[in-house]
Amino acid sequence: MTSSPPVLDLDITGIAHGGTFIARHEGRVVFVPDAIPGERVRVRVTEPAGGAADTRSFWRAETLEVLEASPHRREHVWAEADVSRAPEDRVGGADLGHIALDEQRRLKRRVLQEALDKFAGPGLQAPEVQPVDGGDGTAWRTRVSLHVDDEGRIGPYAARSHRVIDVATLPLARPAVADAAWGLRAQKPGRVDLVEPGDGRVRVLPRPEGARRGRPESVYEIAGGRRFRVDAGGFWQVHPNAAETLQQAVGEALAGRVDADATHFDLYGGVGLFAATLGAQGAADIITVESDRRATEHAAHNLSDIDVQAVTARVDRFLTGLPEGTAAGAVVLDPPRAGAGRGVVESIHALAPDAVVYVACDPVALARDLGTFRGLGWETASLQGFDLFPHSHHFEAVALLTR
Repeated sequence: MTSSPPVLDLDITGIAHGGTFIARHEGRVVFVPDAIPGERVRVRVTEPAGGAADTRSFWRAETLEVLEASPHRREHVWAEADVSRAPEDRVGGADLGHIALDEQRRLKRRVLQEALDKFAGPGLQAPEVQPVDGGDGTAWRTRVSLHVDDEGRIGPYAARSHRVIDVATLPLARPAVADAAWGLRAQKPGRVDLVEPGDGRVRVLPRPEGARRGRPESVYEIAGGRRFRVDAGGFWQVHPNAAETLQQAVGEALAGRVDADATHFDLYGGVGLFAATLGAQGAADIITVESDRRATEHAAHNLSDIDVQAVTARVDRFLTGLPEGTAAGAVVLDPPRAGAGRGVVESIHALAPDAVVYVACDPVALARDLGTFRGLGWETASLQGFDLFPHSHHFEAVALLTR
């Protein structure tokens, strides 16, 4: 007979990558959401289902009650995610929303530092994670995905679940996006994306289950004084200040390092945001590489005034297919959450670039790739962190690598 999941009182000692927190019970690590280091909380074990008889080295749990609160605890910015609600009814997407903003950023720095210590080798110091606006960390999401269940209920998913929660607030969404969400009616089961591009008019993009997508609408965004055409449902940074913040950081890292006579590479280039930065720094020969064909088409359009070759290809295959002896001036890469990986890092090294600028959305993937670069003789000359996703565990980092 399966025993019921145990209820435990635990002391929270740290934060884990991914927005959960760390406690220990009889030598076993327990991952706990909705807590803060320094707190004592009452939790119910959720994984493994076998409960106390299970011998695995870690468990997962859900917070039932805060017994001793941290001085950094605040009323959750999203009422539907507050610890006062039943765990199964708490929405996901704001996993640090119960913590003061300054402390959120300290915790993000701590996550990056622990990743660097574990994967990148000794001596690298994590930077402060900088805010990108002076607000309270709400009303920044220009893109929101909601879900529609079989009963027609529209809302976000519960945390760590695919159960739709009916909500009365969307505090992280831009006001116009939230207004568009309240106007949704009679949607088929699936997903609905709400997008507020550069013109300020919200697009509603239904994604019914099993439906084929039609030709997407092109919209525009602005960064660094340049218009970028992008599909309404395509990738663009979610925070309205994010693209320009990252573009500026990449430009600062590249300053004085761009040889006008060399060939420069923008890898995982999307619609050309950082290829434009290379051009602004004096690059006259740029190759931007992106696996999404529509994004590559947009990149060619967006950068038609500078000498850019927009290539549709997987980055790893593109790099291994280059002629032997190909050299690079500077390389900018903005890989997906999984990181670039050893093969791509080794291929970049083989190009013998003067500098590499790495834009990262995942601290562990960044640390692993920096460790690979270091093993090949590169050093991290600068590292910056940006809080582009307040009240969530996500943030971005920009690293400059030199020989």
